[in-house]
Amino acid sequence: MATIETRNLGSRGPELTTIGFGCWAMGGAGWEFSWGPQNDEESIRAVHVALEQGINWFDTAAVYGLGHSEEVLGRALGSRRQDVIVATKFGMVWDDAGHIVKNGRYDSVLREADASLRRLRTDYIDLYQMHWPDVETRAPIEETTRARRPAAMTP
Repeated sequence: MATIETRNLGSRGPELTTIGFGCWAMGGAGWEFSWGPQNDEESIRAVHVALEQGINWFDTAAVYGLGHSEEVLGRALGSRRQDVIVATKFGMVWDDAGHIVKNGRYDSVLREADASLRRLRTDYIDLYQMHWPDVETRAPIEETTRARRPAAMTP
């Protein structure tokens, strides 16, 4: 296995490989920003190869495949979850018809976090990022950043 350079995320953050694994395409077809049809088993194998090569961070988002990318990543990581850094995003929500809107409201952020945790099959998210500025509900950034899980719920 080749050694991949690592760096700290921020001044005191976790150490992550300088090469990450982007999961956008794993969302598959059937949503507005799709890369087209994907084979979930091939996506899972790709995650396993990345792990074998030493990659330790994976970037996904709730909106990728309307949750499907997070589900596939959760399946792929399985018992290796604690060995990696999972970055996912919030702020782009969809309705039953798949229509996507940007929402940074407090209650939406908490709902999205719970849904992402369920799909990723984990009880923590290492890096949780706002995907896109909230230009639709126009939630003040102070409201968005106020949304955090109780300290007892974080690793």
